[in-house]
Amino acid sequence: MKALRLVFSNLRYFTPVFLFATLNIIFGTWAIYIPEITAKLAISEGELGFAVFFMALGTLSIISFVPRIIQFLGVGKTTLVANLGFCMVFLGPFIAETYVVLCASLFVIGLFSGLLDVTINTLVTEIEKRDKVHFMSVSHGFFSLGGMLGAGIGSLLIPFIEIPWQHIAGVSLLLMLLNLMLCRNYLYLKTEEAERESSLKLRNLKPLIGLALIGFLVMAAEGAIVDWSALYLEKVTLAAAALVGLGYTIFNGTMALGRFFGDSISAHFGSRFIMIAGSFVATLGFGLILTGVTWIALVGFGLVGVGLSIIVPELFRYSGNLKGIQASEGISFIAGTGFVGLLLGPVFLGFLAETFSLEGSFIALLSFTLIAGIVALGLKRN
Repeated sequence: MKALRLVFSNLRYFTPVFLFATLNIIFGTWAIYIPEITAKLAISEGELGFAVFFMALGTLSIISFVPRIIQFLGVGKTTLVANLGFCMVFLGPFIAETYVVLCASLFVIGLFSGLLDVTINTLVTEIEKRDKVHFMSVSHGFFSLGGMLGAGIGSLLIPFIEIPWQHIAGVSLLLMLLNLMLCRNYLYLKTEEAERESSLKLRNLKPLIGLALIGFLVMAAEGAIVDWSALYLEKVTLAAAALVGLGYTIFNGTMALGRFFGDSISAHFGSRFIMIAGSFVATLGFGLILTGVTWIALVGFGLVGVGLSIIVPELFRYSGNLKGIQASEGISFIAGTGFVGLLLGPVFLGFLAETFSLEGSFIALLSFTLIAGIVALGLKRN
């Protein structure tokens, strides 16, 4: 709880945290209007999936260029540009009149989403190093909280808002104004690495390979849980209809809770310990899920949420503090590989489920987190 007190006691720390919340408040608002947008354009679920792929493509397209942008503008100014741009471009899917325009607008959103994701993680890493504090995990906790607020409050407002684009425009405008008021707390911040360290070279990649593998495996498992938990409870544990959505709810709740406490644990034990412990806790959770008993599986989903929650923030923190590598470059590398895992995880799980069984696909997820824990054991102490 020390990190939470730190965040709420000083705008220097609250401002970056609010950026994380902003990112997912927008995504949460978009999520509740997806059915209306698909109905408006008369597109199928398959066509929607292909359109969302353009968002992923946009993110992957920008990732490798983010370190250069940060070096040119400074992390503070890049963050502000990314934040304001991200809020503005999200109007695109809501006003799109054709499928092509929808795909194009999602690609642009992906560009700004990738830019914002890397810059805010770099920003927090830089402040942590300068001030010798820990609040990366809390920042990601506010990301989770932002999604819950965007979708939750947005759902309550839907009956009172006739035109969807007015909703996203109002939310975006409010967030832009709030962030403009707060940006003075980070605007002129530059990364020290950009001034004194060399660019990312092949010889510097070695310490990132293990982290990238952990990120890929962990985020693949996270993405699979989001998309397949309800189906698993329905088909495998034969849970009642009222309980099939509870697995993801518990997973998301424990993930947010874990991130609010992760910084205190990290400050005492370090990122390496967090990644090892988190991976093995998630492995235990998948073991409970595989029992096929509904209530035990629900406990398992909770443990997976706790375990995975604190790994991703620590991956960014660890990669942003490696010697000889700029924080923005290390974070971009991890973000890119992790994002690929997040995209491919549900697809891979679907392939296994169709070829073998849902139980077999969740055995694969258990293997993912187990391997991530073993790889983390080989990391240097930080």
